[in-house]
Amino acid sequence: MDFYTTAAGGELGTFALGLIIAGVVGGLVAGLLGVGGGIVIVPVLYHVLALLGVDADVRMHIAVATSLATIIPTSFSSVRSHDRKGAVDWTLLRKWLVPMVIGVMIGSALSGIARGQTLSLVFAGVALPVALFLAFGGEDRRVADHLPDGIGGMLLPAAIGGVSTMMGIGGGTVGVPSMTLCGVPIHRAVGTASAFGAIISVPGTIGAILFGWHAPHVPPYSLGYVNLLGFVLIAPVSYFTAPFGASLAHKTDRKQLRAVFAIFIAVTAGRMLYDALT
Repeated sequence: MDFYTTAAGGELGTFALGLIIAGVVGGLVAGLLGVGGGIVIVPVLYHVLALLGVDADVRMHIAVATSLATIIPTSFSSVRSHDRKGAVDWTLLRKWLVPMVIGVMIGSALSGIARGQTLSLVFAGVALPVALFLAFGGEDRRVADHLPDGIGGMLLPAAIGGVSTMMGIGGGTVGVPSMTLCGVPIHRAVGTASAFGAIISVPGTIGAILFGWHAPHVPPYSLGYVNLLGFVLIAPVSYFTAPFGASLAHKTDRKQLRAVFAIFIAVTAGRMLYDALT
């Protein structure tokens, strides 16, 4: 459906406003909590596209791919802010780079052949436990004193890259809890995870463009599965708000903020799960 030409002006205004708000909140969340703005952008995009009648077969693909594209500038902005505060573990990033990129490539391939319903189930299946972690997990809980070595040390970043690509998120949503549970201090985990977005979003976006190149029912102004209008409206505000979130992350007690975002994630992911199962 050509919803840009068939939708009423009021709907288009709502669409644009929703995307801009998603960009502002997504940028702040990316810098503040290190969970990646995609955890906000994907469900907002999904529900806005549903309201405008975008075909259900490609709705989630568009939301995921467009979110990955917007993460590219946001992640570079966020990682620079955290690096100025000395919170990025570049040694770990160099160690994790190759397995994470391999995970992204696998996630891109799976996303390209998966149904929209499957991607919704993946998003909800990961986002709901993340919401519980944000609400009740606490930043001082540990399951190990250090990150795994050997095969486990390779599988963990690969899993972060693959799952994040299928969800359209920057990697912090899965990476921050994984690192803090393995003894990495929270500020170090948030700062390091801000760089996951750059590692994941660039190849993930390329994969979404290639796999969606000949896909039917994609909305106008789309490059593969990446909707360029969504990118233009979301990316700039996310880019400029991410540093504010990163600055707040180092001087704010985030317990209440974690709870608020946990509720948001639970509600939006729960609705997405309901849509996928009905």
